[in-house]
Amino acid sequence: MEIISYVLEGNLKHRDSRGTTTLISASGVQRMSAGTGIIHSEYNASDIEPVHFLQIWIEPAVLGSRPDYKQKTFGEEEKQGHLCLIVSPDGRSGSLHIRQDAYLYAAVLMEGDGIKYPLAPGQKAFAQVVRGAVTSNGIRLAAGDGAAIREEEAIGLTALEPSEILLFDLA
Repeated sequence: MEIISYVLEGNLKHRDSRGTTTLISASGVQRMSAGTGIIHSEYNASDIEPVHFLQIWIEPAVLGSRPDYKQKTFGEEEKQGHLCLIVSPDGRSGSLHIRQDAYLYAAVLMEGDGIKYPLAPGQKAFAQVVRGAVTSNGIRLAAGDGAAIREEEAIGLTALEPSEILLFDLA
């Protein structure tokens, strides 16, 4: 599996069987390729403060690779008002490399901000509302809601209030 941890609040502690221990703070993203196998855990690094994170699992394009991980912080200013590429198959634009033909974007939108993402024929996408509320091609989505998109020319997202979204391009 290609495992992406996206930290919204607090601090997430990662530990694995390769001896790696890391701390992922808010706005941090970690991509771990489980490859041929790895035992790992993620847990709240604090006994007092809460942690809120999303963990996304994507099947790799090729099986049997060596386990690997990378992490990076993508600040709110990098995501403000537009789609910021955070995970890609080629690591372009400073994104984390993933072993699959999938692209993951994040955006922080103020009320009224809108973004549009074109889709090629046959291309699929998935939008996840992390915080706030948006309309997606005219449909209202609130925090925790997701929308699978196919057979559309583009996906449009407009914030109804301050919001954060993830957009998956599943080429």
